Amino acid sequence: MIKAGIVGATGYAGAELVRLLFAHPEAEIAAVSSVSFEGQALSEVYPSYRFLNDMICEDQDAVVEKSDVIFAALPHGLSQELAAKCIGAGKAFIDLGADFRLKSEDEYAEWYGGTFLDKSLHEQSVYGLPEFFRDAIKGKKLVANPGCYTTCSPLAIAPAVIKGLVSVKGIICDCKSGVTGAGRKPTQGSHFPELNEGFHAYKVASHRHTPEIEQTLSKLSGEDVTVTFVPHLLPVNRGILATVYADIKDGVTFEQIRDSYEDFYKDEVFIRLLPDGQCADIHNVRYSNFCDISIHHDKRAGKLIACAAIDNMVKGAAGQAIQNMNIIFGLDETAGLILVPPAF
Repeated sequence: MIKAGIVGATGYAGAELVRLLFAHPEAEIAAVSSVSFEGQALSEVYPSYRFLNDMICEDQDAVVEKSDVIFAALPHGLSQELAAKCIGAGKAFIDLGADFRLKSEDEYAEWYGGTFLDKSLHEQSVYGLPEFFRDAIKGKKLVANPGCYTTCSPLAIAPAVIKGLVSVKGIICDCKSGVTGAGRKPTQGSHFPELNEGFHAYKVASHRHTPEIEQTLSKLSGEDVTVTFVPHLLPVNRGILATVYADIKDGVTFEQIRDSYEDFYKDEVFIRLLPDGQCADIHNVRYSNFCDISIHHDKRAGKLIACAAIDNMVKGAAGQAIQNMNIIFGLDETAGLILVPPAF
């Protein structure tokens, strides 16, 4: 059994890792840590884990010592030193934060206000979106696990971009997220009376995920891609819906676009391409690692409208991290992740 450790186990992404790894056939949780709840049992923080996982939250050093792979579910800026410690000890490190996602230190400084503490570590890291970069992930020790918006948006539009069927100029990513994406620490914006029965955009044209989406689409297309990214906050716990708009190139038919999606995703277990006329819905992917994609043709405007729905805590965080772990260790990629979304 692979021994997995979780640093930041009491945040939402960390807690979701605990839930999913509990049922993994080839991995077990060896140790967990939490700065806020050190010395307390996980089941004290999340009573739903009672008798299933009553592990005591230890310090980070204990997690590194006891584990083969360490998942870091930490805010940005807190993973780089831990990553160095894990790699130095010969352990695999999967970072659910943002510290290794951007390849450009200048962009990291601009959007996160930090620096690369060890440039060699960043050179070793690989971006962990398996549907695009699976071969690069295999056998690696340091994986930057993408976030929710940065998973959903590229998955929605990638096949058309890769095949050159749409223009990479003027792509719009119009995204909606459940409130768990804001983390467990309460804020005014996630306070129930502020959030309930409301719906609003936030960080318009200034969200930190913008350069990450552009980095992925630029790498896939071979061109510099600039996107307009606008996130919105939904009054629901879970889910991301990305609606991505792109101009269809002259002479390209919608049938060609549909064929490109069917061909690109034909072997991807976690991608469910919906038939024409159906729309991706966050309701249908809850608690699962699936990404549902629907594509639509606006004939009047000559645009492709691609919709993608994921559970932001699973495919957008913990589930994708476990998918990366499975790839790193040569396991069946679906191990522990074939979960049926609830029907209601």
